[in-house]
Amino acid sequence: MGGFKRADRVADLIKIEISDLLLKQVRDPRIGALTITGVKVSDDLRSARVFFVEFGKNDCSDAVKEGLKKASGFLRKELGRRLQLRYAPELFFSYDPSFAYGEKIEMLIAEIHEKEADSSEEGPAGLPEQKQ
Repeated sequence: MGGFKRADRVADLIKIEISDLLLKQVRDPRIGALTITGVKVSDDLRSARVFFVEFGKNDCSDAVKEGLKKASGFLRKELGRRLQLRYAPELFFSYDPSFAYGEKIEMLIAEIHEKEADSSEEGPAGLPEQKQ
């Protein structure tokens, strides 16, 4: 048997299908700018935690949570139809804070590089002269 559990394969399929459904079939403007970052499915395939980020935002608004809650029944029904599973998993949506954290780290690194570039342009003129 391969190295992946069935739940991992199903999670990958759910991620693809939910991304497609959100893009093409869900018309709720509250959840129009979401990216699905990952899915974790229970071993019995009865529940799935769907991780997401809202494009251009560092946190999740209540409107987005409400939109996802409202769309979850439709998404679950469509997943059951598309994936032909015995049971369509119950969907739980969770904001993924790792993207905001990564963005903050990248910003800090860029700041450091900027400061290094500025100080190298100044050259040794800012340094006190050394006596020999």
